[in-house]
Amino acid sequence: MRRKIALAVAAPGLVVALTACGALGGQQQGSSGQERQSRQTSETAATGASSSEAARDQAPPEATASAPSQQGKVIATREVKAGGAELTVDITGLRRQGRLITLSWTVTNTGDAVWDMSSNLGDTPAYLGLTVAGVSLVDPVNAKRYRVARTGEKGTAECACSDYDVTTDAGEVVPLYATYAAPPPDVQKINVEMPVLGVFTDVPIS
Repeated sequence: MRRKIALAVAAPGLVVALTACGALGGQQQGSSGQERQSRQTSETAATGASSSEAARDQAPPEATASAPSQQGKVIATREVKAGGAELTVDITGLRRQGRLITLSWTVTNTGDAVWDMSSNLGDTPAYLGLTVAGVSLVDPVNAKRYRVARTGEKGTAECACSDYDVTTDAGEVVPLYATYAAPPPDVQKINVEMPVLGVFTDVPIS
């Protein structure tokens, strides 16, 4: 099946919003139900951020770069069962470049059933359902959550991340990526939270 991978490029006059939400609450969990609870908690924290702080979070020109290469060694992996399918999730890169950090990973359908991803990895309230905009980075030491960079206003925004087809066939490998604001330089490891697919803890930043 043909894959679709797109990096959102800001139109003239638009900036990419790079969001780091503070004051995380609750434990990070890997199951679907617990992950939803974690996301709801983080959304509550996000509403407390002032609009002026959001306006200051602007991306440098690097945000319009092309999608990163998926070539690289696996730095974190986990086996997952989701939607009746057996999956392997491999993180192949978490690279810092200036004020940005890019996460690269693959999802491999290792079973016999088709995986219906629907909008599980997306951010449906922001109308970014068939993207990986729902994947976030969590700094547990500084209690901050980093969300995928995006352009434009709600309803017309595009993310600096992959989009994907609704279903993934047995044996198919799906390469994905997402770009975020970079955490402070002293943060050398961070947690990666993926809706449905669970949490990767202490993923090293290169």
